[in-house]
Amino acid sequence: MKKIAITLLLLSGLGFQASHAQSVWDKPTSALKNTNMDIVVYRSPTCGCCGKWLEHLKKHDFNVTDHVTEDVQSIKDKYGVTAALSSCHTAIVGGYIVEGHVPAGDIKSMLKNKPDIKGLAVPGMDAGTPGMEMGDRKSPFKVIAFDKQGQLTIYKSYDKY
Repeated sequence: MKKIAITLLLLSGLGFQASHAQSVWDKPTSALKNTNMDIVVYRSPTCGCCGKWLEHLKKHDFNVTDHVTEDVQSIKDKYGVTAALSSCHTAIVGGYIVEGHVPAGDIKSMLKNKPDIKGLAVPGMDAGTPGMEMGDRKSPFKVIAFDKQGQLTIYKSYDKY
């Protein structure tokens, strides 16, 4: 009986830890007053990480409209997302384009500051970005701002996070 009680205690402790594991991206971000938080996301039906990114956005108060499509490339073409900026999903928010696993805090910053850019991108699918969490594995990555003339600048760099 004592052995069973110890086993149950250990198992319940493990379950508690697993259910309370948080992503580094779950930390609260500042609320935006008088800002439209509606974001429309276009993604492939076969992409699991896109769904995780949508959950990340919802945790940060975005109103997500999820468009699942077999032809995400036509959306990228429509909005001028180049191959160099491309990732697995494309979103539109407040007249800006958001490509890939851009952290919600950076999207909020863009919406608040209203820079003269076309949008933000995290090209590729780097481990550790929102929706691409892989335990302790975190690759450094950069959020790239791009404008209508095709100019690219570093919006934010994540070397250690």
